[in-house]
Amino acid sequence: MYTNRRKNVFNQMNEHGFACFFSGIAPSKSADQVYPFEVNRNFYYLTGINQEDVVLVMFKGAGYEKSFLFVEPIDPVQALWVGEGLTKEHAKSISGVDDVLDRNLLDATLSKYLQDSRAAIFGELKYLYLDLERRDIKHPHTISNQFASKMQHLYPNLIVNNLHPLLGELRSVKHEKEVALISEALAITKTGIETLMQQAKPGMREYALEAHYNFVLNTNGVTPSFNTIAASGSNATILHYEKNDAVMKDNDLILFDLGVKKDLYCSDISRTFPVNGKFTARQKQIYEIVLEANKKSIDMLKPGVTFKEFNDFGRKILAEGLMKIGKINTEDEVLKYYYHSLGHFLGLDVHDVGNYTKPFEKGQILTVEPGLYLADEGIGIRIEDNILLTEQGHINLSQSIIKEIVDIESFMSKK
Repeated sequence: MYTNRRKNVFNQMNEHGFACFFSGIAPSKSADQVYPFEVNRNFYYLTGINQEDVVLVMFKGAGYEKSFLFVEPIDPVQALWVGEGLTKEHAKSISGVDDVLDRNLLDATLSKYLQDSRAAIFGELKYLYLDLERRDIKHPHTISNQFASKMQHLYPNLIVNNLHPLLGELRSVKHEKEVALISEALAITKTGIETLMQQAKPGMREYALEAHYNFVLNTNGVTPSFNTIAASGSNATILHYEKNDAVMKDNDLILFDLGVKKDLYCSDISRTFPVNGKFTARQKQIYEIVLEANKKSIDMLKPGVTFKEFNDFGRKILAEGLMKIGKINTEDEVLKYYYHSLGHFLGLDVHDVGNYTKPFEKGQILTVEPGLYLADEGIGIRIEDNILLTEQGHINLSQSIIKEIVDIESFMSKK
């Protein structure tokens, strides 16, 4: 699988070029701690390696392609403190690269192949391909950005190309193994949500209820794919509410936006249910509008649909529902109560990479997450599912996670 992915990248490279990808390094947190390491997802996509400070280098010559991994050699002393890293043999077995070398040989290897006298191997190397990503002008340079500056200074003749957009499009179409991992994540998510429904009761703190979800994840050896949102009452009208410390009141709804990370592949689900197990009449009225938008938006999803068509479709249903009950008078007024898009790509990242300007393709996984947030009434509702696009249409990977009012109330009555 990883060899095929690299082949797709090779196919987009010019001859006489080379590409470098970096797994990343965990930043310092304090004098004696670092943040947990998170592997660069594009590096992982091309190698299957989840280890700090590993480099993938891909050379392309005239009819000749070769991939190298550069890994830190195993240090017996360090192994006593943090455990052994990957052996060269294991790294090669996972990734399928041609050769694995010591990390400290990276500069020497690049120097060797960039020498004019070595031109017979790959030809004169003219092109450097990197994963250049910048989300904000204020953010520090990534390792790839720093490497680009270094190489352009040392080898001014190199032409630097950015592979980040290509990798985003490649990653957006999922292999069956990726779908299977997301499905595993969703199965654990389902158990976690059902546990939340069973344990909820008025008077609890939001974080106390969230703890039951975390217990399910811990017993399954997985971690959250993002910081859990546990928002009761009016807190649910704040999209990224993460304090999770309020007392849940009788007749409150609680909105959970949560997910599981299984071997780096993510689920992302939102469910909203009554803390006491019974919806009020008004809560039912608003909930049914959101549920209709959720179900109808899922039904319309198929390859060829554009993101704009998808987003406009769901928003129109929400607007029509609010007009019908007299909450708003025109469709544009829905933006007072619905202020985010209908969904996003899902995969190695929760908000996964992909080209939102192109029509959807078979094999992509999307979230569908309409919501209404009535701050004046203390009601916030979001219902989110994870949808795989197929040749015929779609499959709802989270279909078994209940969301109908009658099913929620029935399930919660048995807790």
